Amino acid sequence: MNRALPDRVRKGRRLAQGAEVVAGGVHFRVWAPTHRKVELLLGDDAKSRSLNPEGDGYWSAMVDGIAVGTRYRYRLDGEGDGLPDPASRFLPEGPHGPSEVVDPRSFAWTDLAWTGLPLHGEVIYELHVGTFSPEGNWAGATRKLVALKELGVTVIELMPVAEFPGRFGWGYDGVAWFAPCRLYGTPDDFRGFVDQAHALGIGVILDVVYNHFGPDGNYLERFSPHYCSTRTTEWGRGLNFDGEHSAPVRTLVTDNAAYWIDEFHLDGLRIDATQNLHDRSPDHIVAALTRQARAVAGGRRLLIIGENSSQDTNLLRSAEVGGCGLDALWNDDFHHSARVALTGRRQAYYGDYHGTSNEWLAAAKHGFIFQGQRSTWQKKRRGRSTRGLPPAAFVGYLENHDQVANSLWSTRVWQESSPGCHRAMTALLCLGPWTPLLFQGQEWNSSAPFYYFADQKPELAKLIREGRIEFMSQFAGCAAGAGRDLLPNPASPDLFESSRLRWDERELPSHERALRLHRDLLALRRTDTTLSGYGRAGVSLEAAALTPTCGILRYFVDGPAAGARSEDRVLVVNLGPDLDLEGPAEPLLSPPAEPGHTAWRMLWCSEDPRYGGSGCAEPESEDRGWRLPGFAAVLLGPMVRV
Repeated sequence: MNRALPDRVRKGRRLAQGAEVVAGGVHFRVWAPTHRKVELLLGDDAKSRSLNPEGDGYWSAMVDGIAVGTRYRYRLDGEGDGLPDPASRFLPEGPHGPSEVVDPRSFAWTDLAWTGLPLHGEVIYELHVGTFSPEGNWAGATRKLVALKELGVTVIELMPVAEFPGRFGWGYDGVAWFAPCRLYGTPDDFRGFVDQAHALGIGVILDVVYNHFGPDGNYLERFSPHYCSTRTTEWGRGLNFDGEHSAPVRTLVTDNAAYWIDEFHLDGLRIDATQNLHDRSPDHIVAALTRQARAVAGGRRLLIIGENSSQDTNLLRSAEVGGCGLDALWNDDFHHSARVALTGRRQAYYGDYHGTSNEWLAAAKHGFIFQGQRSTWQKKRRGRSTRGLPPAAFVGYLENHDQVANSLWSTRVWQESSPGCHRAMTALLCLGPWTPLLFQGQEWNSSAPFYYFADQKPELAKLIREGRIEFMSQFAGCAAGAGRDLLPNPASPDLFESSRLRWDERELPSHERALRLHRDLLALRRTDTTLSGYGRAGVSLEAAALTPTCGILRYFVDGPAAGARSEDRVLVVNLGPDLDLEGPAEPLLSPPAEPGHTAWRMLWCSEDPRYGGSGCAEPESEDRGWRLPGFAAVLLGPMVRV
């Protein structure tokens, strides 16, 4: 345990580092173990005051008479004009400017009755604050919350908001993890967004990046060379979680996870690229930060999600069996198979998939498709068993920030597939057993692309563009000379602006029909007791592929009450032409074994003209048997004979 912890508690501090308003003034604390002297520079006149060494690399001082909003820096060994605080709560001039004293307790929360998020039944909506609204800030995003409530969203997943340099960016190159980016407003503006979301019954989780620091504005290594390890990630040097002097580095991460939950009332985290969090210690950093986040949440239920390209399900197992205790993992398997089915393209990492019904039904039934099989693309075995894990622990999606950006023109998937097939796959996404995720604008078939954009100084911008070209060269369309030349420059402001959602599109007929489709599907997911009940006692799932392009999911309702089978549901997804069946040929289409239930009736169809379809007849009739509609999805329920 950190030897300074008792003093930290005595001072009433929340975090190991940073400037905190406490009884008697503001307490400053920073870790700088290799330095002989640390000074605090206060205000515009940079009046200095020496911090006191605590003997374990930490330096601290209590200063009275300091107002909230005061700017400050730290000067190391008497050199230079000072550096921003590694745990700044706000950097109003950006990552190179001074830190600002913030009092998180001054915000008037109204969400004290909010109890958090259960895993079961959630619908996640990923958004980027800078492009989500016309204003590109917290105020603009707050004004759109009612629209998300009407859509049926229950959880907002924010792309990273930790301070980064420049005028725009995705946020994955954050350098000041405790400072919400000044481009979007103040920390209290962020709190106001969360408070209003809770008032509407919507939770908020945050994407956090603990696998590397951004290349510009990262001053932590000036305070200590021990922050980074010798191991590298594809984005730069990794963090020191298990080497010499790693305890304060681990504390920085666990404190940060707890900070967002405590001071911003967030409902959880999405942890980026966990496969690059290299840690050989007995208490893996993912387990440690998850435990700390849950501890500060008290009785609130958190939703903590991981991204893991290796599909290591140990992240989902409990600590008692050596796991990390996450609630869910992003499921690239479903996305990749679905995208191949919709577009026919099997380039790069899509080459492991064929887009056939048995693939996406396997994802519905088991979570991951790869559970230890060899991946041709990765040239090694991929994944672990999902046995015993709940279906909601896998987050399914047709779009997310990465996958939209990973094409030459960063187009949406609806623009690369047929309308009927896209509607059918959307039905599978929204009515499947996983936790569905929508990416901003997906609900109305947004025409706005989502490019990779990053405003960096010229020398870094050049390297980023070259890196982007190298990454995108894995796709055939970008590998050719013309494709490489056409790849847009991430540093272009036009790229950022063109990625902004066009909310007025929602009023246009074709986009309004897509919005109605998503609203109706999410309402079905929420209100149909069978669909909403899967994952709990009494509802089971079976899946079968009729053809390579047509598959069936049947939700069975079991129970002691007579007629329980009357609540069974069948979802048919057919990405091929009309399909005639004899008998029927598939047992999952057999009617429920209950007196009076002799056939199925159609409850919903993706070819409804209200969604832009051409209409859909009942799939079963006395004279012709079964005809499953082509390029469509239908939801069936038992017909009760009167």
